[in-house]
Amino acid sequence: MNASPLALAVAVIFTFLGLVHVYWALGGRLGLQAALPQLPVQPGKPQMANAFDPRRGTTLAVAAVLISVGAAVGLRGGLFSAPVQHGALQAVLAGVALVMFARAVGDFRLVGFFKRVKGSAFARMDSWVYSPLCVALGLGVGWTAIS
Repeated sequence: MNASPLALAVAVIFTFLGLVHVYWALGGRLGLQAALPQLPVQPGKPQMANAFDPRRGTTLAVAAVLISVGAAVGLRGGLFSAPVQHGALQAVLAGVALVMFARAVGDFRLVGFFKRVKGSAFARMDSWVYSPLCVALGLGVGWTAIS
């Protein structure tokens, strides 16, 4: 077995992020405030409120997707056995890489490098951690898909 160190790192990060979402779905609150986009309560005022209220089922679905991506990267990167060479797996991972790059660019409003709503804990974390992480994960998943 010749596992890719890049695939290992990317798989661990996706799995960790999935487990964090499971924690939140089960009622955990640590880090949640900085993980949700926020909007001003009143235009021009500093008080912010969450842009949406994530449901438990939706959060668990996100967790399942993140953990599944980690497993798919592991399969392609040879973490469990010989690297899986199937074209469908490569295509799915290439799609995931594109989604990660799109997330980094953002929606030009609440998330991504080009967001307009700033001044919240989420906005700061998004600029300095989440969006750069999405670029790094996009590169890692993309490289794993084509190698």
